[in-house]
Amino acid sequence: MLSYTLILLFIPYALCATECSKGGGGGGGKMQASNVAMKAAQEAKAAEDAQQQAGQQAAHQVKEQLAEKAMEAAKAADAALQGKEALVEQLKEEMKEAEVVVNEEQQSLQQLQQTVQAAGKAAQQAQANVKLLQTSLQLAQGDAQNAQIAMDGDNQQVQEKESLLDAAKQRMDALNSELKDSKADLAKTKDAAKKAEQAASEAKQNANRNRRKAGMQKKK
Repeated sequence: MLSYTLILLFIPYALCATECSKGGGGGGGKMQASNVAMKAAQEAKAAEDAQQQAGQQAAHQVKEQLAEKAMEAAKAADAALQGKEALVEQLKEEMKEAEVVVNEEQQSLQQLQQTVQAAGKAAQQAQANVKLLQTSLQLAQGDAQNAQIAMDGDNQQVQEKESLLDAAKQRMDALNSELKDSKADLAKTKDAAKKAEQAASEAKQNANRNRRKAGMQKKK
């Protein structure tokens, strides 16, 4: 008698059969594989039950037919197992490819981070050279005129320094205007203070005169 118990133990682990390749993979293929495995399990169980019943009835021909049917179910389960193993291998390969892509992206990200850091350092250095912008601008303009083709990259640097210089000049003009206004306000304040001091002095003198007059009147 064929051992149907072993067949039933292998069937639950088989998730893909020969029909999976017809389904084109994906979710449909997996569902077909599961259906094939479940159907194979049901047929094997039904064959075992029927064979036991046939054994009781001593029907040799029925036993052979049921045994053949159970063997076919076992083959289907084995095919499902092989299909699942193939699917697992395919997923492993896809995982390897994905890991390669992730590693490449990580390396690219690290390079970009290094580039950003280098750009940040360059920006700090440019800020430190603000006081030398005028001289650097003149030198850069002269070099650009003498070697325009070889120094295209410096042209952009010159434009940036010109912008910074213009901004510095605008700031200087604004400060000069503010200083001028402040000086005017200071002059007005000094004038007002002087007038106030004079008024206070006159008021004090008037008070002294009035005090003296009052004293003289009392003596009379």
